[in-house]
Amino acid sequence: MASPKPDPVETARRIAGSLSRPETRRGRGATANPDGRFEPAHREAFDDGWDQQEDDGFAPPITRTQVSLEAARTLITRNTSPDIGFDRSINPYRGCEHGCIYCFARPNHAYVGLSPGLDFETKLFAKPQAAALLEKELLHPGYIPRTVALGTATDPYQPIEREHRLTRGVLKVLARFRHPVGIVTKSGLVLRDRDILSKMAADGLVKVAISLTTLDPELARRMEPRAPHPQKRLAAIRGLAEAGVPVMAIVAPIIPSLNDHEIEGILEVAREAGASEANYVLLRLPRELEGLVGDWFSEHYPGRRNHVFSLLTQARGGKSYDAAWGTRMIGEGPYADLIRRRFALAKVRLGYPAERLRQRTDLFRRPERAGDQLALF
Repeated sequence: MASPKPDPVETARRIAGSLSRPETRRGRGATANPDGRFEPAHREAFDDGWDQQEDDGFAPPITRTQVSLEAARTLITRNTSPDIGFDRSINPYRGCEHGCIYCFARPNHAYVGLSPGLDFETKLFAKPQAAALLEKELLHPGYIPRTVALGTATDPYQPIEREHRLTRGVLKVLARFRHPVGIVTKSGLVLRDRDILSKMAADGLVKVAISLTTLDPELARRMEPRAPHPQKRLAAIRGLAEAGVPVMAIVAPIIPSLNDHEIEGILEVAREAGASEANYVLLRLPRELEGLVGDWFSEHYPGRRNHVFSLLTQARGGKSYDAAWGTRMIGEGPYADLIRRRFALAKVRLGYPAERLRQRTDLFRRPERAGDQLALF
C-alpha cells in the first residue's frame, strides 16, 4: 500500500528548527526555519523541560539580520525559460530582508547550506564587486545586449541597499553602456535613483515593476513584514511616473481566499498613481515553500488554510505546485480562468494599454576607456 502524502504543515514542523518562538522573530515573515534539503542531517525541535522561562527573568534573543560578503565570479545569470520575457537577470543580493512568506526564491537558500525559512530573511549575502563584474561582462567582445531583469529573485532595493548601494552601482554601469533594464521591487527606495532612471527612460532603456500584493496594511504586515507599506509603493509608482519612468504594477502573488478579492481595487489605485502596465502571478509553492506557507497559515489564518490549498490544487492540476512552462505563473482550470478574466476585464475598464513597452537595445555602446587603442578608420 502506498504511503499517504505527508501533510506540508506537519512536515515543516518536524524539520529542525521549525518551531521558532514568536518572541524571537518579531518583524519576520517565516514562522519556521527548516533545514535545507541538501543537509546531511535533520534535527527535530522539542521541549525537554530545561528551557528557561520568561518569568525567571530570561528573555530569548531576537533574531538579527546578518550580512555576509559573497565573492561572486560573474553577475549576470542566464535562463532559457520560454515563458518569461528575459533571458538574463541580475541579483546584487542573496536572501531578502523583506521577509515575504510567499517568496518563490526562498528554496534557493538551500544551495548555500541555509534554511529557506528564517535564514532566507536574516542571513543575507551582498556582492560587493557587482558593478565591476557587470562592467567586465558587458565589455566582452561577444556580448549581445538584451534587456536584463534586475531583482528577479530578491529585491534590489531591500533595506540593506541603503548601506551597500550595490543596485545604484549596477544602474550607473548600465546607464554608461546604454543597456536596457527592467527592475522589479516593492521598495520606495527606488525613488532615490530617479536621477539615473529618468535619463535612461528618456532613451527607452528602463521600465520599473512595483509589486502590490495587497492594500490591507494588516495583511501586508503579516505576510511581507519588512516590505514598505502599500501606500509607500503607490507613492513610488507616482514618483516614477512623474519622472517619466514607465511603471508596471504587479499583483503578485494572488493568493486564493486571501487577497484575490483585491484585484480590481489594486489595479484601480495603481492606474490612478500612474502605472501604464499591469500583470499578475498566482501563488507558487516550489519545494520547501509549501510547508513554510502552510505553517504560516496555521499561525495567522488557520481557518483558511485548507480552503486556500484546495483552490491552489484545483489550479495546479491536482498538485500544490506545477512547474510546467506556460501555466506555472497563472495556473489552469476554472479558478485560474476566473482570475485571468477578471484581470483582463479590469485592465480594459481602467484604460491600461494593451501593448507592453519594450526597451531599446540598439543604443548599446561600450564606453572608451583610458588605454584603449583607437580605431584605424
